[in-house]
Amino acid sequence: MIERGALVALNHLLEQQPWAAERLRPFAGQAVEFRCPPFPDLRFAITDDGLLDRAQAETASALVVKLTPGSLPFLLARDETARKGVEIEGSADLAGAVDYLFGHLSWDFEEDLSRVFGDIAAHRLASGGKALAAWRRDAALRLAESLAEYWTEERPLLARPADLENFCRDVDALRDDVARLEKRIEHLSASGKGR
Repeated sequence: MIERGALVALNHLLEQQPWAAERLRPFAGQAVEFRCPPFPDLRFAITDDGLLDRAQAETASALVVKLTPGSLPFLLARDETARKGVEIEGSADLAGAVDYLFGHLSWDFEEDLSRVFGDIAAHRLASGGKALAAWRRDAALRLAESLAEYWTEERPLLARPADLENFCRDVDALRDDVARLEKRIEHLSASGKGR
């Protein structure tokens, strides 16, 4: 069921943006496997028209993409730092094409909404959705900033960057002073033994 849903969704994206299918067309006949335990592995074969189909059991995967369940939401949100946790094995050319598609392929949901609600309503719904997403991002950022300010100013739970920098500078100066004092004591001890 997951495989069928993913296949329909990915092919819809590829059909919406024909350049993406063109990018996969040179890899026709090759299979791509996605592993994200505990979910079942997803194996797709690239068709002659650049779309995806279920890979046959006897077809070896030309590319294996290993994901962790924790990174999946961040990858879907296009968080670049989450991409560092993805392991890729197999064809470098196919990996480059899949990575490019992941970075540039996006769902034109306004187009899909226009088929159901008409162009004007779809545009307003899409604009409202984008505004809501931007508001949520801004609200989360403002909340984080407010909490950081509260924990550094009102209820000092966190150190201010300037205070932390001063503390580190003082620790370095104290370390250097102690090292000089030790050298001086060694020098005085050595000169006292020589008498």
